[in-house]
Amino acid sequence: MQIIILENAEQVASGAAQWVAEVIKQKTNPVLGLATGSTPISLYKQLVEYHQKGQLSFENVTTFNLDEYHNIEAENPQSYRTFMKQNLFDHVNIDQEKTYLPTCRNDQNPRVQGLAYEEQIKNAGGVDLQILGIGANGHIGFNEPTSSLASRTRIKTLTKQTLQDNSRLFKKDEYQPTMAMTMGIATILDARYVLLMATGKNKAAAVKQMITGPVTAMCPASALQMHENAIILIDKDAASELTEQEYFQWANQEHQKINQTFGLFI
Repeated sequence: MQIIILENAEQVASGAAQWVAEVIKQKTNPVLGLATGSTPISLYKQLVEYHQKGQLSFENVTTFNLDEYHNIEAENPQSYRTFMKQNLFDHVNIDQEKTYLPTCRNDQNPRVQGLAYEEQIKNAGGVDLQILGIGANGHIGFNEPTSSLASRTRIKTLTKQTLQDNSRLFKKDEYQPTMAMTMGIATILDARYVLLMATGKNKAAAVKQMITGPVTAMCPASALQMHENAIILIDKDAASELTEQEYFQWANQEHQKINQTFGLFI
């Protein structure tokens, strides 16, 4: 893991935007894995700004989202398709026919849909850079605690904590889905690079468990310890429970010298 501790959430978004922009510029046909939730919104805002300034083109980009609610229409205001359109897709020159989400209706077999999504990722050449957030309970995507570390795209029942955390996004009388389709942990680990963003003290315990705890299904994000190219961008609040902060900051300073010589992706 490359642990990068920054001052605040704004710097985390800026740092993540630099990594995403770099892979888009380096690859002829870049494939991005995208996340939803509050944390990546500021990242997408910066990417849109890059595009509007003529600094970044999404013309050849293919995207695969981590997850989507079960049995939700793409046009539903609460769908992750709508989220991505509002925060990124409608504001850049991406071909929306090449933006994929793991959808599944009530009349579709989730196992079949999961296998089909895995095949789509494979046919695109695999994910070059997977963006991740982390839940307060350590989930990545909708891989809740107890998820198999070998899991693939499938349907998951959301925990009460996740439902409570996400309830702020729904109106009081609005239906909130309790299940979702999600990339599996093994699917995420297949990405060439993963970039996890975490901000705020409410994520500090999960960040500590992810970085310094045992690799365990009870903290799905801890599986990133086994990834060859995991970049963890966190602000000081999210890093507040780490006792090794001084080493992480020093190691990052040293690593920056390599990046300046050979680029972010070496």
